Amino acid sequence: MVQVSRDLQQELVLLRVSMEQPAMQYPEIWLRDNCQCPKCYMQQTRSRLPHGWNNLDTAVHVQQLSWCVERQMLQIVWSDGHHSDYTYSWLKERDFSLENRARYLRDFYRPEPKHWCGQQFEGIQREFQYQELLSSDEALLQWLHHLAVHGLALVKQAPLEADVLRNLCNRVGFMRRTTYGDEWSVRAQPGASNYAYLAAPLPLHTDMPYFEYKPGVTLLHTLQQSDSPGGWNLISDAFHVADLLRQRHPSAFQVLSQTPVDWADRGSDKDLTFHNIWREPVINLDANGQYRRINHSIPQRDSHFSVPPHQVRPWYEAMALFVRLANEQACTFKTSPGDVLTFDNLRMVHGRTGYDDTDHNVRHIVGAFVDWDIAYSRWRVLRRSLGYYK
Repeated sequence: MVQVSRDLQQELVLLRVSMEQPAMQYPEIWLRDNCQCPKCYMQQTRSRLPHGWNNLDTAVHVQQLSWCVERQMLQIVWSDGHHSDYTYSWLKERDFSLENRARYLRDFYRPEPKHWCGQQFEGIQREFQYQELLSSDEALLQWLHHLAVHGLALVKQAPLEADVLRNLCNRVGFMRRTTYGDEWSVRAQPGASNYAYLAAPLPLHTDMPYFEYKPGVTLLHTLQQSDSPGGWNLISDAFHVADLLRQRHPSAFQVLSQTPVDWADRGSDKDLTFHNIWREPVINLDANGQYRRINHSIPQRDSHFSVPPHQVRPWYEAMALFVRLANEQACTFKTSPGDVLTFDNLRMVHGRTGYDDTDHNVRHIVGAFVDWDIAYSRWRVLRRSLGYYK
């Protein structure tokens, strides 16, 4: 038997299913805002109607509270005279308890990332087969989930064809277009406008920190691999590096999470001339102090540094420590033709060793991006269609 009551002091409606379980709790004003009746909610669009917010009564409160056994519904008469009904299943999903909020954030919002050090690379690395990702929704879901949790996954046995990355991106949603087009080739180019197009060593970096909406997932398809001793991939979990700074060097962490840096990319590619600038710290935090994104690229850090002079030296000292730790935590491997390296561009810093580039020794990588908004949307849709949401 469901019991309903009110906590007048905290203005909560309490729903108790059994004495062995804690009561589910709901703020009264939130219940009024989320009334499910046709006057307040449109089933067709699955969203509340906005008109009630023109004259929102924040003093509204429960006038009468009851539980309908036959319909398994919470029924409320409000102080403004409005009537609302809420089903048990709807309420259960939205319980404000700490445990239920954590479950929603983990299972519906985004899976919780697990940071890793370089020595743990072999344990977290996972391979997926290209054809399976195209044909199996379960394989696609597991790939997206692994990317979200560990930030890195390797796709094997892709054909050496031009449409591989487009096929993968279309399975998720669609490609992210940038100033370098839908896709871009990474190979040595005389007179290149981007440092990545040189055969010299490429230090650890994130792609395109000069964009406010930085591409989220990077996909790199190896078409040709250099036979020289170089061309090895380097990758490091920068969230783990930030953890080390936060634990061991809190003053450096504070500097890198609070000092805005000017990131820029100026040049041309094909028929497009561009000048991109974005100002943001190296370590970006959300409202809860969790990592949102890492920005780092030595060639694309502008000579403009729009901070007071006394903040400059502390930033350089903190950044030198970040780079040293990132290099210490980096793992190395070398992709083969047909491999697609995929990783979280908001989290991972990646690079490669230098290599000899000649007519008979060529390294050719094709790259593309997918935004995390699109990837997480696909992840949720797949979880629901495959029965992970009960």
